Amino acid sequence: MSINIDTSKHPRNMNYHDIITIEPGKRSGKPCIRGMRITVYDILEYLASGMSEEEILADFSELTSEDIKACLAFAADREKKLFVASL
Repeated sequence: MSINIDTSKHPRNMNYHDIITIEPGKRSGKPCIRGMRITVYDILEYLASGMSEEEILADFSELTSEDIKACLAFAADREKKLFVASL
């Protein structure tokens, strides 16, 4: 028995580089979403506190579902790099 997984929707395949931006003069150089002043950390903190994607999108009409997925992909990629670097 085999299970087929559609990897095109998997966060690892997301190219977040066009969504997550880092500008030295904005939010102290923290990773932000599309040049806005909303950081990846902000979104991760909202999700960790129990907010749903729908609640975040309702509170921040300028964000999209893809923005939130990009934050998760960015965080996962950063975590992966930290793990590899510690080996």
